Amino acid sequence: MALTGIQIFKLLPKTNCKECGVPTCLAFAMNLASGKAELDSCPYVYDEAREQLAEASAPPIRPVVIGKGVRKLTVGGETVQYRHEKTFYNPTGLAALVGSDLPVSEVETRLKIWNAFQFERVGLNLRPELVALKDTNGDKEAFAERAKLIADATEFNLILMTQDAEAMKAGVAAAKFKKPLLYAATNDTVDAYGALAKENDLPLAVKADTVEGLVALTQKLTEMGLKDLVIDPGSREIKQSFEDQVAIRRAALKDGNRALGFPTITFPCEMTTNLDMETLIAGMYIAKYGGICVLSDFSGESLFPLLLERLNIFTDPQRPMTVTEGIYEIGNPDENSPVMVTTNFALTYFIVSGEIEGSRVPSWLLIKDAEGLSVMTAWAAGKFSGDDVGIFVKKSGIMDKVKHTELIIPGYAAAIAGDVEEELPGWKITVGPREAAHIPGFLKAR
Repeated sequence: MALTGIQIFKLLPKTNCKECGVPTCLAFAMNLASGKAELDSCPYVYDEAREQLAEASAPPIRPVVIGKGVRKLTVGGETVQYRHEKTFYNPTGLAALVGSDLPVSEVETRLKIWNAFQFERVGLNLRPELVALKDTNGDKEAFAERAKLIADATEFNLILMTQDAEAMKAGVAAAKFKKPLLYAATNDTVDAYGALAKENDLPLAVKADTVEGLVALTQKLTEMGLKDLVIDPGSREIKQSFEDQVAIRRAALKDGNRALGFPTITFPCEMTTNLDMETLIAGMYIAKYGGICVLSDFSGESLFPLLLERLNIFTDPQRPMTVTEGIYEIGNPDENSPVMVTTNFALTYFIVSGEIEGSRVPSWLLIKDAEGLSVMTAWAAGKFSGDDVGIFVKKSGIMDKVKHTELIIPGYAAAIAGDVEEELPGWKITVGPREAAHIPGFLKAR
């Protein structure tokens, strides 16, 4: 059970060292109790108190890890009902369904196609993470064979879906090393699946007919020593499913119901026979509040918008996305190529660099750290002043790469031109377009 702020305070060292970022241990204890601080922020907490405090500071929705290695997936771990309250942490995992009755060659073909779905966006590689293998014919040998194929041949994490305990054992034996998610323990299989998950240290999904039905199952499994659970309330009608997702999240966060404090798994593939409609439903779950979303298939036109939605929702709203400060070469520039400068806001960089690339005019693009702000905002906040830009140009090393002395600044920062010239004597400061869309014409006309 979660501890109160006063109970946490009694377990702290009471040094008031301020190293945690707040003035007193009591303030830190209150922040810890309300989920506004992390236990690791206190460097002096006693070892004997750490276990109790770790339990008190644990996220109300338990983080669950599926898979191993660099591509492992963490779901859950959320602390707020609404993103603007703080942030959402672990993006919804996207899975595609494979039936165990599919020929091996067909499974291999699908995996090859799915593995190619990778999209670059603002410097990030976006891709789906999971394959859900469903037992469709009761053949445990075929189930195990395809589980091993998926585990061996791809970096996808694996969900094993069967209500046959013997088939599940076979699948686990074949793919245990991949740390798959077992789906799903029900009233009929909770004992067998709980024992199997505990014996092999694997995450386990739990399915009931209602949200209320989940409580008894998760309580029984936690009493067995299982903590890494994923829950499915069983609803497959859109309105009811949406209500269940919200109810589970609210119960865990607002009511402190530990029995429902687990990530959820959702099945758009079982709610419609149309992939476009699946995509719309999956979009709902990414926003509210699916931990894993299982689709019948992956296709570029449906997957890409889901990945973009996920990126936007699970990006910390308090921390702008940025790119690294430095010199970026676009189109193999040489010593005579134009030199442009802008801020390190990721969206600004990718729009500007894309327009430069589209112009087919090789250029040098200087990216100055402006704390992730756009040009106009950075200028207004004093993060993109003429003096700072001039100093940055000197230190960037661009003078060793070009023979000319002309710098193109963004049109929205035209006011800094004079200060840049003072900092860079002998340089010609040219004011470029205000809108990125005008950059190709501007460069071609030079």
